[in-house]
Amino acid sequence: MKSQVMEVPRDARYRPFMLQSRPVGDHLRQWRQRRRMSQLTLALESDISTRHLSFVETGRSTPSRDMVLRLADQLDVPLRDRNSMLLAAGHAPVFPERPFGDAALDPAREAMGLVLRGLEPYPAIAIDRHWNLIASNGSLEPFLVGVGQELLSPPVNVLRLSLHPAGLARRIVNLAEWRFHLLERLRRQVAVFADPVLGDLLAELRGYDVPDRRTAADPAAERDGSSAVEAFVVPLRIQTNEKLLSFISTTTVFGTPVDVTLSELAIEAFLPADAATAAALADMALTRSDA
Repeated sequence: MKSQVMEVPRDARYRPFMLQSRPVGDHLRQWRQRRRMSQLTLALESDISTRHLSFVETGRSTPSRDMVLRLADQLDVPLRDRNSMLLAAGHAPVFPERPFGDAALDPAREAMGLVLRGLEPYPAIAIDRHWNLIASNGSLEPFLVGVGQELLSPPVNVLRLSLHPAGLARRIVNLAEWRFHLLERLRRQVAVFADPVLGDLLAELRGYDVPDRRTAADPAAERDGSSAVEAFVVPLRIQTNEKLLSFISTTTVFGTPVDVTLSELAIEAFLPADAATAAALADMALTRSDA
């Protein structure tokens, strides 16, 4: 089955979340503090004087475009926010931001489709910076059966889909464990990027009711090899109509992108954590191909 690509509605939430009217020094200081770097450390790594960096942060000096980019690179600032810093310093943005359906991104979409299809029969999805679904392969479809239709209306947020009581949550056997893993991952993103959309999403997910389940009662824990997997990852255990499946999640991103949209895309793949799950996914793929 071909990967399914959906266009994500673009609205004000996708604009740089730092106001462009703020001085570039404020942007720089905030990112430096988020990265827990001193002025001395940043100055040394950027090959500038501490005095000059201090002048930039206090507004006594306006940095050149090259200096903004050099400092942003050392601070690992996302491309979207590098554009904001450039604008605040009086320079034009250098990183384009195209809609995902733009013809210029055709090669990237084709590459993403190849990756998604190549991962079958294992479920895989492509998501944007706010965890909205961009595309998926055909192996995801069986897991969406019974999910509330309101959760499948674009833009589909995969964290909401996973943890909402009307979503996959009721079929996740180790929900408390998996929920903690997802919320902690999201919490770290909020702390690093200070994105208000992610902050609102985190507050919403934390407000969902959580069934009182004991993860230790999961029968998958008795499978051969499960204990070895649990030693280094948090598995996702989900109950289908016939089988209990166990997955390891992995994340793939585009290497050194120069487009804002591409820099914010990620592919999440769910690989089998045991032989029984691998066999079940292969059987499910055969069933779909025969249908």
